[in-house]
Amino acid sequence: MALVLALESSCDDSAAALVSSSRQILAQAVVNQNDAHRPFGGIVPEIAARAHVEILPGLVRQVLHEADVSIGEVDAIAATAGPGLIGGVMVGLLVGKGLALSAGKPLIAVNHLEGHALSPRLVDVGLDFPYLLLLASGGHCQLLEVRGVGDYRRLATTIDDAAGEAFDKAAKLLGLGFPGGPAIEALARDGDSAAVPLPRPLVGSKEPHFSFAGLKAAVQRAVIAGSHRPEDVAASFQQAVVDCFLDRTAKALEQSDASTLVVAGGVAANASVRTALADLAQRHGRGFSVPPGWLCTDNAAMIGWAGAERLAAGLTDGFDAPARARWPLDPEGEKVRGAGVKA
Repeated sequence: MALVLALESSCDDSAAALVSSSRQILAQAVVNQNDAHRPFGGIVPEIAARAHVEILPGLVRQVLHEADVSIGEVDAIAATAGPGLIGGVMVGLLVGKGLALSAGKPLIAVNHLEGHALSPRLVDVGLDFPYLLLLASGGHCQLLEVRGVGDYRRLATTIDDAAGEAFDKAAKLLGLGFPGGPAIEALARDGDSAAVPLPRPLVGSKEPHFSFAGLKAAVQRAVIAGSHRPEDVAASFQQAVVDCFLDRTAKALEQSDASTLVVAGGVAANASVRTALADLAQRHGRGFSVPPGWLCTDNAAMIGWAGAERLAAGLTDGFDAPARARWPLDPEGEKVRGAGVKA
């Protein structure tokens, strides 16, 4: 059994975890920075990076203490090396490099998206490769065939904004604060999802990709008009996102013979999204797998598991591994139109 100490700092959550190759999470800790960013209605990269500097060393000590494990007993150090806010990525990766160098342990520079992509396998023992993945988070919205560790084929991506960005923007327009996803979901429970006519960008299109910029603009117009209850705007927005997911994912299922549909990333914590995609998988005769909500949002357990999978495959990195703001899982994926394409 291999034991991996993992660090995550790609956005505004500082996290550390100890994860074993036998799917045990010995200890984990996450500190969010919501209070620091809330006054600005979104994440301020410089504030996030400085907070990671202050928080991460203490989290490392905390998880080692809770697991009663010394750094010498760890088999490898895994740290997110991108994609993400470059300042935060650099902080976590440098901490990881320092720990690996001082302890004489191998370094594993983990792609944050691969952390999400492999996270279902941490809790779903029966999930085998290949599977079709809808990866929906604050910065990314993609459909990928996950063929194996380090082996991905991108079928679709967003041509402008990610779904999580749209949730945050809609929440801000409704005066719900930050982060937006949980706030929209809570408000939508008391709303009518058919009350506000909102667009479903690219639904029915032959193009496989996603688009959410027009939906954000439509929510803004609805809020300014003031003719609908906030609960109805939230519910209608959430349903529009779900409908986009269903249409685009159904198209991807027609292109893939993967036996299981998986959804991961922060937006996968949304109950309406999970339920709708589970029903879609059943209608198409596919299995369905989704991590628990806490594993969908940014955390170090998924980075540790990705590190354990990469370590088992003999994939380690040198101390010259770079921090990357962008790092596509499928570098050979087709070039996609749109100024806001998320690689």
